[in-house]
Amino acid sequence: MSNALAVAAVTRTLRNLLTSVGATDYSGLPDDTRPTAEIEVTTLPLDRVRNGDGGASHNQLNLFLYHAEQNTAWRNMDVPLRVRDGEAGRPPLALNLYYILTAYGQDDSELVAHVLLGGAMRILHDHPVLGRAEIRTALAPSELDSQFERVHITPQPVSLDEVSKLWNGFQSEYRLSAAYQVSVVLIESLRRPAAPLPVLRRGEEDQGPVAAAAPGPVLVAITAFVDPSLAEQPPHGKPAAELGDVLVLSGRNLGVDPLTVRFRHLRLDVSADLTPEPARTDTELRVRLPDGPGVPAVWPAGCYTVELAQQAPGRLLPFCLGPTLVSLSPTTRPVGAQPFDLTVTCRPQIRPEQRVSVLLGARELTPSSISTPANDVDSPTTLVVPVDGMPAGAHVVRLRVDGADSVPIDFTAKPAQFDADQTVTVTP
Repeated sequence: MSNALAVAAVTRTLRNLLTSVGATDYSGLPDDTRPTAEIEVTTLPLDRVRNGDGGASHNQLNLFLYHAEQNTAWRNMDVPLRVRDGEAGRPPLALNLYYILTAYGQDDSELVAHVLLGGAMRILHDHPVLGRAEIRTALAPSELDSQFERVHITPQPVSLDEVSKLWNGFQSEYRLSAAYQVSVVLIESLRRPAAPLPVLRRGEEDQGPVAAAAPGPVLVAITAFVDPSLAEQPPHGKPAAELGDVLVLSGRNLGVDPLTVRFRHLRLDVSADLTPEPARTDTELRVRLPDGPGVPAVWPAGCYTVELAQQAPGRLLPFCLGPTLVSLSPTTRPVGAQPFDLTVTCRPQIRPEQRVSVLLGARELTPSSISTPANDVDSPTTLVVPVDGMPAGAHVVRLRVDGADSVPIDFTAKPAQFDADQTVTVTP
């Protein structure tokens, strides 16, 4: 999810794309059409493009952000993969950005300006979707490249009346221009949502409603996370997958060969391909997530998408790979001995670019420090979390990494209960 730098990231990415206009070979054009002076790409208001002096000695492409409005489709939607069941989400600030692209030719030549404008429009036409690497190169701290929804560039029809009002507002003479809409930019809210604990029982008989997913083209749903270490699987499954778990996928025509299950972390540019287990049917297959030495280094916690290599393109299913708590310290603390530092170790290791918080009961806390061994990929990450103002009682600890929560439930107990090893008790 992107932050408040996302608007600047879009402008810088578009500006970087437009600089390739200067790399075009214009040597074969007639003299009155060929750009010979430097081609400058700017992002200035319309009344400052030529700096008030005509600027006739150079060529210039100007990309001006003239309007930003809220995207109505995303205005009240929760961020995908960031809100768990029962949580009250904070909708992102969803924006559509409107740009006007104008070309100025050397010696005020309109023919040269037309050449530059045509080249710039072709570049934007060839980039209907901003690439994640392009955004990261332009302004990596914006985190716009990790946004779940892609950023699209769409030509924007603008009436002559609207164009006249825009140029008159800047008291500038009209120049031939092209308008574009760039959407959607999702800026994450800084308000912390409430984070209730997972439900242990659903109704008197611990049976909730049964819902059937709508049929999809090939891959329909992830139906379960199976933990091979448990003698008996929990009736309602696990809230998140962990390394070593088996994912159960349902769909159609899953018995074909060869078949590969492809996983991609939303923050990584590389994918991981796994082979499904031999025992599969036409409507169901199983694939085991790896575990062991070196695995946590390439399978970080967070949000993933899963697809089949032979399925129709565009059908991706999201799921969360939750971190695993290795240890907590201290596990008991008097109510009067606050504030104190809670030390949490976890695996897989947390990457520097990931967003991390610790949920103590229903409170979301921010770590004061996160340390990961630089020379040992199998060692856990250590987090130090300041704790203050917690009332007396047993508080379940969860770790949230990029929206994926650790699993605080002991499924070996009958009925299932919260794991005592993942609980901090504040005594009176």
